[in-house]
Amino acid sequence: MKAVRLWISGVVQGVGFRPFVYRIARQTGVAGYVRNVGGSGVEIIVEGEPEKVDQFIHLLQTRKPEKARIDKFSATSIEPRGYTRFEIMESDVSASFRSIIPPDFAICGDCLNEILSDTRWRNYPFNSCANCGPRYSMLYRVPYDRENTSMRDFPMCSDCLRDYSDPDNVRRFHAQGISCPACGPSVYLVDSKGMFQLGGLEAVREAAKLLDDGCIVAVKGLGGYHIAASAVDDDVVALLRRRKNRPTKPFAIMCLNADVASLLVELTPPALELLESPMRPILLLPMRGDVPVSSLVAPNLKKLGVFLPYTGLHYLLLSFTKQRYTIMTSGNTYNEPMCTRDDEALEKLADIVDFFLMHNREIVNRVDDSVVRFTDQKPTMLRRGRGYAPQWIQIPFKTEREVVAFGAMLQTAGAVAFDDKIVLTQFIGDVDGYTSFTDLEKYLNTLVTSYGITLESAVNVCDLHPLYPSTLLAEEWSKRFGSELLGVQHHWAHTAAVMAEHGVVGEEVVGISVDGVGYGVDGTAWGGEVVLADYSSFKRVGCLKPQKMPGGDRAVEYPARMLAGILSEKLSVEELRMVFRELGLVEKGFRRGWEEFELVLRNIENTVARTSSTGRVLDAVSAMLGFCTHRTYEGEPAIVLEDNSKPTEEKIRTRITDGDIHVVDSTDIVLQALELVRNGADRREVGYMVQYAVGFGLGRIAEIYSKGRRYVVLSGGAAVNNYLVEGVKDALQNTGLTVLLPSQAPAGDGGIALGQAAIAAYRTLAQP
Repeated sequence: MKAVRLWISGVVQGVGFRPFVYRIARQTGVAGYVRNVGGSGVEIIVEGEPEKVDQFIHLLQTRKPEKARIDKFSATSIEPRGYTRFEIMESDVSASFRSIIPPDFAICGDCLNEILSDTRWRNYPFNSCANCGPRYSMLYRVPYDRENTSMRDFPMCSDCLRDYSDPDNVRRFHAQGISCPACGPSVYLVDSKGMFQLGGLEAVREAAKLLDDGCIVAVKGLGGYHIAASAVDDDVVALLRRRKNRPTKPFAIMCLNADVASLLVELTPPALELLESPMRPILLLPMRGDVPVSSLVAPNLKKLGVFLPYTGLHYLLLSFTKQRYTIMTSGNTYNEPMCTRDDEALEKLADIVDFFLMHNREIVNRVDDSVVRFTDQKPTMLRRGRGYAPQWIQIPFKTEREVVAFGAMLQTAGAVAFDDKIVLTQFIGDVDGYTSFTDLEKYLNTLVTSYGITLESAVNVCDLHPLYPSTLLAEEWSKRFGSELLGVQHHWAHTAAVMAEHGVVGEEVVGISVDGVGYGVDGTAWGGEVVLADYSSFKRVGCLKPQKMPGGDRAVEYPARMLAGILSEKLSVEELRMVFRELGLVEKGFRRGWEEFELVLRNIENTVARTSSTGRVLDAVSAMLGFCTHRTYEGEPAIVLEDNSKPTEEKIRTRITDGDIHVVDSTDIVLQALELVRNGADRREVGYMVQYAVGFGLGRIAEIYSKGRRYVVLSGGAAVNNYLVEGVKDALQNTGLTVLLPSQAPAGDGGIALGQAAIAAYRTLAQP
């Protein structure tokens, strides 16, 4: 007889893994048990004739369930214990083998067919099985068992219990989240005051009718509330914008299926595959020219965010609407996280929506929809949430000590690190808001508890910026637990994040980091940087020319101020007046028109604040070209600039000054663009030329340091800009360097914690 203990980690809880193990044990005739253990792993004891045990292990590794993922497989020979049968045992929280907390999966085709067919799940909004449905969003604690989720409030009926106990029912045997209309959650419609209107399928039908009639409806989804509204009625979209205090930020549209989505956007095979994947992210795709959508849905943009239903509730709601698509945006108030609790939604959203489509299953963990776009023809993550979080990212070395990373400030996430794994929280948001700040601590604590992180001995790592709320939280944790605190420069963390996800270790890379702002080691605002970096240290060797920011943060909100600061390096006050008059920018770019503009001109010589930010240069050019003169959401002017640019063979020359730090003269780039505009050039082509030139200039600096190195790492929020990436790659085309772009984590500050954690983890290797 042969006996083996197996420890398995990866995505092995909540994906039908234990039932799969049971079936192959029965097939091969071995005995023993399988059980979930703390840390989201699985333990298996298997014994029997040697050839049968070997066959079992072979099947285990080669025929795993579709959603399962095996990252670590540990097998140890043990003495046979005399088991006579194989069984699924109760989970053991005392044993711990760290594994991936299962993310939420979109409804599978089988469950959707049952909703649409004559089965006991017909028109049931919450149908799920071992292959699909909520996981992380309803998980109180690991291991993933029904009693540890919000499904504990819904005891299984006799039919569901029979399915759950039937080894031959592949989709429901030991599937923790299953339910049916007789025993599962229920849906109901209430008005804006919380007064009950309808329940069941009629509630969903009525909600769809209300949407068709121009009402705005809050919909309780998987990881939080959405706000749904007509995507074709200008008046409705305008009303939603006023109520939500969201002047121009684009709304995402949920489409019934890919055929409906193809009416709105251009769908390539890679886009279709991602759109229909179990992750079901919001995908930014080029709009069709005749798109039947209100122009107010995505003002000034050529891309539209579309996604498909990932629950039965969403599918049924859309199927009852006339258009078969609708705005489906986050259910939140301005600068606040998405609502998850019913009382919270009624309190905060009552002035925005007319009705609420609710259900009675608790949302335990807020999980926003993930957002993905294509950069350089590859998927690039903008927001990492549902479907992806909190899956871990494997790094190319093992940390000697555990790490807690606190991220940055805007659009951020936190992380923990252990062994050779880094686990990012889901998207948190801007932690300068109180609720998002408390969410950062809450979800870091979730990971700390789930993975048994010992805070007293862990390394806390944060951004260098002394006033970021995340930095202050890291300092507070270090004081509370007596743990070490490490500050990591923002752009070094950006670079290390991409290195970590691509498995780069043991060598120095050239990093190009392009974003809005990051605190530099000299105390100034960086944002267009070239660094030489590994996980131990970095050296700044290049940047965009530091430019004046008249009014500081006011120049971020009103980029015409930034343009004045850039041009003031070469133009006189009188020349600035003439240029801004020609461009018609005084009335558009300054809230008080000429009065404010003259004040800026008087103060510009005394402006101390400077920044090497890529974002600020792109913002200034966006204003100069008339694309965007008022920033109402993160990155708006630069996003609008890219979306409205048009590639051309003509290029702007790029001038670089040498020194200890090589500098791309961004003033010269903007002046050339201005001259082209004054000579009547196509402003869309000028926009392209500027973005390309910025990337090309930074790429030229990287080329100087290419000898003896293999990789250029491109990171930061602007690293998703196609034209900037094109410029970088063209500058490096004769160097043999490979350009690495972010993919598993967001390019922007949502990926900062990954880089922070990697740097802190590597630092522990040198500690005694």
